[in-house]
Amino acid sequence: MENLNSYEFSDTIEKSTGMTFAQNDNTAFGHPGIQPRWARSDKDGIVCAYSASSPIWATLSSGVVNEVYFPSIDSPQIRDLQFLLTDGETFFHDERRDTETETIRLSGTALGYRIINRDRAERYSIEKRIIVAPHAACLLIHTKVTIAPDWQGKIKIFALLAPHLDLGGYGNSGRVERLQERLLLTANRNDNWLAMDCSCGFARASCGYVGSSDGWTDLADNKQMDWEFSSAPDGNIALMAEVNLPSSNEFCLAVSLGRNRHGAVATLIESLAIPFETHLRKFLAQWDRASAGRSNDLMSQSSDGGSLMRRSHNLLLAHEDKTCHGAMIASLSIPWGEAKGDEDFGGYHLVWTRDLVNSATGLMAAGEMGTPFRALIYLASTQLADGGFYQNFWIDGQPYWIGIQLDEVAYPIILAWRLKLANSLQEFDPWPMVKAAAGYLVRHGPATHQDRWEENSGYSPSTLAVHISGLVCASCFAAERGETKLATY
Repeated sequence: MENLNSYEFSDTIEKSTGMTFAQNDNTAFGHPGIQPRWARSDKDGIVCAYSASSPIWATLSSGVVNEVYFPSIDSPQIRDLQFLLTDGETFFHDERRDTETETIRLSGTALGYRIINRDRAERYSIEKRIIVAPHAACLLIHTKVTIAPDWQGKIKIFALLAPHLDLGGYGNSGRVERLQERLLLTANRNDNWLAMDCSCGFARASCGYVGSSDGWTDLADNKQMDWEFSSAPDGNIALMAEVNLPSSNEFCLAVSLGRNRHGAVATLIESLAIPFETHLRKFLAQWDRASAGRSNDLMSQSSDGGSLMRRSHNLLLAHEDKTCHGAMIASLSIPWGEAKGDEDFGGYHLVWTRDLVNSATGLMAAGEMGTPFRALIYLASTQLADGGFYQNFWIDGQPYWIGIQLDEVAYPIILAWRLKLANSLQEFDPWPMVKAAAGYLVRHGPATHQDRWEENSGYSPSTLAVHISGLVCASCFAAERGETKLATY
């Protein structure tokens, strides 16, 4: 089925899936919304499962979820997700701006977090345990709302989500839908879909254009939810729903992602059908296995029993894509994201050979050899015909920036040599890659077009150090191959 940037397929969807649109012909006003922007790049945590069957990553800052990546680690799909609270009369809060936040790890090794956001006036607090489904593309936020006695029954809580599907803020289409007796929210752009629901159900829902008809704008106006728009096609949109808060004040909010509508919705329903505690046990066990048996000099010399080392090890592991083996991005963030829109869709969620090699050698220091081995093969597969490497690139090898940075050509040679010294090359022969890269360095150096900070050209001390080290390693490889003249040169 075509995407829902136009909705002529409504009748077909209702008949074939049992899903209906909550309201008919109730489109939000204010198309296409304000200029879209991403979130800030400073992060308090990264959430992902260890299993490759969970192709989803989320980042945290200021007490809320911001960028969520799917199905590959270089593809952000969501700008942010947070709760809004109001008593309908005296105050309206969003978590990011109006609470004091505390972020705590769920365990010593897992990339999951507990966030506690407290109202400064002590009317409420929100405790969230944030993980992803251990075997599905679904973000799970178990939430407990504590409300002061004088405010019981007065405070309402809303979930607000800003889709930026397929790396774009514009062109997103949102819908309020009804599946059997439940309200849920969906959004799509091109072949990327998301769906949102919670364990206790939504009382009301709406979607609108950011800055004009979205839920945040609605509540900020008079502390009341006045709008219930059923659709917001082809713009910079936000989805909002009022949580049908149970007597326990506890619920699980879920956001699933998929390559089609049916897949996203099915993943959402399945993930909510499994108790959160079951998901949590499996999620924690995966990360425990990932760091099990780690025992090396770093741990024995540490003052915390190796706790920081294990956490750092798992954080580096999380930066490898789950389908394109060995592809490690620089960071799950978009620098200066609050100033970047659809015209600039790059960020640190790209491969730089420099960052990849530094991450890989960090893992080697922690006793991990499998990921660095895959990373070397990945680099050899993305090397250019002249022996160089693009300045940075998407995980499929397509370039983003194409500047020449000689340290990024030398680093893969050093990784190959370190793996050789560790006897971890298995049957892979890195010599063709090493020889080609060394030739590139000789032809183009020692002055570099761009230095390590991508701003200056010339004789960079940082670049020269890596350049020389790479050539020394290449000389050692050549000598072992009996190419004495080349090694000497």
